[in-house]
Amino acid sequence: MPRMTAAAAAVEILKREGVTHAFGVPGAAINPFYRELRNVGGISHTLARHVEGASHMAEGYTRAKAGNIGVCVGTSGPAGTDMITGLYSAIADSIPILCITGQAPVAKLHKEDFQAVDIARIAGPVTKAATTVLEAAQVPGVLQQAFHLMRSGRPGPVLVDLPIDVQLTEIEFDPETYEPLPVHKPAATRAQAEKALGFLLAAERPLIVAGGGVINADACDPLVEFAELTGVPVISTLMGWGAIPDDHPLSAGMVGVQTAHRYGNATFLESDFVLGVGNRWANRHTGYNLDAYTQGRTFVHVDVEPTQLGRIFAPDFGIASDAGAALGLFVEVAKELKAAGRLPDFSAWAASTQERKATLQRRTHFDDVPIKPQRVYEEMNKAFGPETRYVTTIGLSQIAAAQFLHVYKPRHWINCGQAGPLGWTIPAAIGAATADPDTPVVALSGDYDFQFMIEELAVAAQHRVPYVHVLVNNAYLGLIRQAQAGLGINFEVNLEFENINTPEIGVYGVDHVKVAEGLGVKAIRVEDPALLGEALERARKWAVEFRVPVVVEAILERVTNIAMSRTADVGDITEFEELATEPGHAPTAIKPLQAAQARARGRLAGRVARA
Repeated sequence: MPRMTAAAAAVEILKREGVTHAFGVPGAAINPFYRELRNVGGISHTLARHVEGASHMAEGYTRAKAGNIGVCVGTSGPAGTDMITGLYSAIADSIPILCITGQAPVAKLHKEDFQAVDIARIAGPVTKAATTVLEAAQVPGVLQQAFHLMRSGRPGPVLVDLPIDVQLTEIEFDPETYEPLPVHKPAATRAQAEKALGFLLAAERPLIVAGGGVINADACDPLVEFAELTGVPVISTLMGWGAIPDDHPLSAGMVGVQTAHRYGNATFLESDFVLGVGNRWANRHTGYNLDAYTQGRTFVHVDVEPTQLGRIFAPDFGIASDAGAALGLFVEVAKELKAAGRLPDFSAWAASTQERKATLQRRTHFDDVPIKPQRVYEEMNKAFGPETRYVTTIGLSQIAAAQFLHVYKPRHWINCGQAGPLGWTIPAAIGAATADPDTPVVALSGDYDFQFMIEELAVAAQHRVPYVHVLVNNAYLGLIRQAQAGLGINFEVNLEFENINTPEIGVYGVDHVKVAEGLGVKAIRVEDPALLGEALERARKWAVEFRVPVVVEAILERVTNIAMSRTADVGDITEFEELATEPGHAPTAIKPLQAAQARARGRLAGRVARA
């Protein structure tokens, strides 16, 4: 039997589990693992500037391509605690990443040794498993189980903590005979599929809600096939955006209290049956007023995690199944029903969803200076085509992006949906661009998100990772300011100050152009909306030419309220800005605005859009 260090065995296992890239920061307690990364070879590595950044790079890497598992590596103590946010983000969105940490020697774990912390206990609540390996011979089995857990059932992250003496100990291990464990995913039965479609047959205005589980299962093709077979419109959740192209005639928009379309909410409120596949009924989708969301509708819920069924509200029928397995059966049963002439004709209902799409639109075309944010997204739609992959996290910038941008393919909207940590965007964009360098990446940040982990731009410069980063700057914590309005305060959310080194930018404070250029990337500042398109086009060309990120900073008006519900009710959305009433008001909308119908429809949409 071959003999090698446990660290070398760990690297060999990563390779045989399909890992080709890792992100991390070396340190004393993890150096034996790094030595084997070099000696064994076969896994490239990106050196992050912050260990949290490495964990978000791993997330972006996983999310960009089906089958990927991002790996982040750090030393003991604070490296592990720095990666907790990445683990929380990953488990919240069902993203498998592997976190490997170094640790103090086994004999020192109870002696308060330097940088010794019980990271396994700390990480337990935000992982599927977190293990400190105390015996070197267990390293292969622990890692084999880690990959099995990450891929089985609801995907999620795992942490493996390796004491330095465990890494250095020689063990017997034969890489040539190593095999990954079979992946377990629950699958719907034929009887369950038939019962689920029985609800559909009884419906008049059905909808499919496609969640992130559809994308995780790489099941977008059967989703679209099922929708086309039955003629049932599809609502995507924020995490499921891209499962069906935005311009597909059965794409009915998004629903929610923030990241939603006027037409999506209006269509949902007209529905009488909802088939949810791979979704969690997250509160940004349903709102907190569940009566408004559920009243008058029957629900079938399909989720890979059995305990998700009934977690938010009790469906009329629940199926514990991988989204791909369930959709495959739904397609099979639907084909038989269609051949027997038993599928209802939902064409009038589907047509009504497209009518709403053409009439209930928000305005994007404003010529104001400073720039209104809606205009930024309009220009992004013009500049970036259907091949673009967007990466963003949280804030008014993300909410507005979901209302105005267009996504045409799965994994082309990479968003930290539940955790929403500031600073996530830059490292996640680096991870996504590393995983799939052939797909153009456009990141989107508000000024605060951009500043949180701005040092990671140097990583992209060092490793020649090009992408375009759109930065919308209003020198405000915009989403928190808008949330505080309901409490009658505007407190500790102002970021403005007069920068004595850059007086020309007034109260916008941080000179992001200088900082970005100092970190080795290119940057452009835009203050006139008429120049946005030119700047985005130049950024696209520079990213290709210089092979580094290019930041386009748009100086926004200080205060813009983005449409959302003040009452967390999908039927009660406040529209703070002028709505589109003429085609020129929303020139990049998926469907051209039908102005006359928009006015008529607007009179009927009071319960969806209340000013």
